[in-house]
Formats: sequence, structure tokens, C-alpha cells
Amino acid sequence: MAHISFEKSIKILNENLPRCKGSEKVFLSDSLNRVLAKDIIAKYDNPYMPTASMDGYAIKYEDLNKEIKIIGANPAGSFEYDEINEGEAVKTYTGSFMPKGADTLVPIENVEVKGDKLIVKEKVEKGYAVRPVGEDFKKGEVLIEEGSLLKAGEIGVLASLGIPVVDVVKKPTVSILATGEEIVDLDEEYNLGQIRSSNNYTLTALAKSLGFNAINLGIAGDKKDEIKSKILDALKNSDIVVTTGGVSVGDFDFVKEITGEFEVLFHGVNIKPGQWIMIAKAGEKYVVSLPGFPYSSFVTFLVYVAPILESLENRKVLKKIKAKLKHKFIKKFKKYQFVAVNIEYENGFFVDTFDKKQGSSGILTNLINNKALMCLSEGLYELEEGSEVDVLVYERVI
Repeated sequence: MAHISFEKSIKILNENLPRCKGSEKVFLSDSLNRVLAKDIIAKYDNPYMPTASMDGYAIKYEDLNKEIKIIGANPAGSFEYDEINEGEAVKTYTGSFMPKGADTLVPIENVEVKGDKLIVKEKVEKGYAVRPVGEDFKKGEVLIEEGSLLKAGEIGVLASLGIPVVDVVKKPTVSILATGEEIVDLDEEYNLGQIRSSNNYTLTALAKSLGFNAINLGIAGDKKDEIKSKILDALKNSDIVVTTGGVSVGDFDFVKEITGEFEVLFHGVNIKPGQWIMIAKAGEKYVVSLPGFPYSSFVTFLVYVAPILESLENRKVLKKIKAKLKHKFIKKFKKYQFVAVNIEYENGFFVDTFDKKQGSSGILTNLINNKALMCLSEGLYELEEGSEVDVLVYERVI
């Protein structure tokens, strides 16, 4: 079977990405890192009256050089003195409304008080320490756009608006199933020739670290009926079912037969690692079969599964950036290649492969503390130190 190019596989994937899952309501306290489903529009000006931004005395600017009489005080939350006349002042606290007629606030440290007389020792400009109407936001303004990721600042704004429940995009769920008779779980007896199952744990952790719901389905062995049953059951509660192993050309590779009952988008891509990846649609859901090698499954999950999850939740998690190579690199494989790299930022992004082992697609330890993959187009070539390369970043770098 001829493999398709990496570029063609991405084109097919992009043409078959799903729409987001719709919305649900959650309490504001549970909305951190959720995607906003509707624009948040201001229903009023904030502040809706001129407001003091510090403690001081509200006056008319034209009275700065006159004798000023203190007629009372307006603590925050109180508005007993709602207007002043010429030559009058009201003690006003941070967050209090300015009395009608007052256009300037003189800070406490700038004045001297003698009885009910206010003496200004240090003058200020007109409008000093007065928050104008709508300084924070104006009525009708879109404060937080649909599709925004809710962080501390966004949640603070929602709280200030008195919004206890917020509409967010439903979070997608991916289930991960490891296959292969040679695979044994962590608590099972380990015999010569067998392999500890790591893919289901690695990919479950990866999906969760990217902010998605993930279910570890364990191991299914190489029994066709068991694999099929687990995939079909998982599709009931998941948007994507990911299998690892069983997609190449071996005698016991049943997964490709099972997923073949669905709409197979492609099977086999000219990439390293992960050439035997298969993506199929099951109605509005997906079955993605990844290779069994740990590094291969990790890379192909990022490249092919993460974009589906991103589309379902209407948010971007991965970033494609440009970086400079810190050393010469010889590309020895013709396929489009993904290479684990160290990445740092110092007036630009730089990558290197120092301390990274070179070998098969089974080297999982290359991903320890790893945050990015260098993406190299097809062909055999050398990259000189300082060459600009494409990098896929999947964890925060700066």
C-alpha cells in the first residue's frame, strides 16, 4: 500500500475536522480553563458614575485657590452627599461616587484639615484621581469574545458582572486502548519477551495535560472480538477512540480490519515516526489507530489526534513556530520527520538535540522534560547551525 504524503494527510484531516460540541452551563467557580461559548457583552457602563480612585476630597477644580469648607464624607458604598456647591468639599474614599459638581479629587496627603476647613498644600490637575464613566468598559462593549479560554482575569471580569453561571463549550473526551498480546499491564506478571504497557498511560496523561478529558481503557490483547467490543463501547461515551498497535501489516494486526468497517480517511503516511497511522470516521466520531512504538504513538497523537480535539472544543493548544538550530543536523531519513528537541527562548527561539538519543521509534525517554518537536520536510539533507526550522510546541516554553 502506497503511503500518502504528510501534507496530503493534513489536508484530508483538515477537511474532516468536526464542529465544536455545543455548549453547557457551569458554575463560575468551575469555569477555569474552559472555552467561552457566547460573547460576554456589557449591560452597563463601568463605572456608571464618576468614581474616586483613591482616598481624598472631592472638590471643584476652580476652588483650588479658595477657602474650601468640608460638608461631610461619603464612605465607599454610601452616597449621602450627592452634590456640592462652590467652595465645598466632601471627603471621598476609594470606590465612592463623586458628588455632582465635583470634578477633581485632592489626595489626603496633599491637604491639611483645620476644623471644617480644607487647605490644599499641593495642587493637582483637573480631573485628578477621578475615574470617568465607562473607564473600565462601556455598555454594549464585547468584554470577552466567544472562543476565549477562561483564565483568572476573565473569571474576575465575569464575577464583577455578577455572572454566577457561564456558557462554555462542552469538553471532548478521548479514550485510549492499547492492543497486543505482548503487552502486559503494570500489575501483571512480566515474562521474557513481553512489554510493559506504557502507551495507554502516556497518551491519557498527554491528553489531560493538553486540557482534554481522557479515559484509559487498558489493554485488549490481540483478540479481534474483544478489540471491536471495546472500541464500539468506547464510542458511546467518547468523541475519539485511540488505539495503539495493530495497524501495520503483521499477521495479528486486527485493528485495521475493525476500523475498516468505518469510513477510513487514510492509512499510511510517509512520516517518521508513525507511518502506519490510520484515521477513520464513525459517524460524527473518530477512531484513530496509532503505531505501537511509544515515541511513534506520542508524536502521532500530537499531530493527528490533538487537532481533532482542538476542533471539538474550538481552541488551539499546539503552536507551530519558527526556531533556529543551535548545531548542524544531518537528516538521515527520507520521510517527513519529527524530532524531539530541547527548546529555549533568548531573543528568539532556539532548538537542539543535545542529550537526545538517536535510534528507533521506541525511545520514550527522549520525551522526558520535552516540550517540542522539530518538523523536517521529506528528503535527505544537512541543516547548518543557525538554520531556521519549523517546531511544534505542545507545552509552555516561556
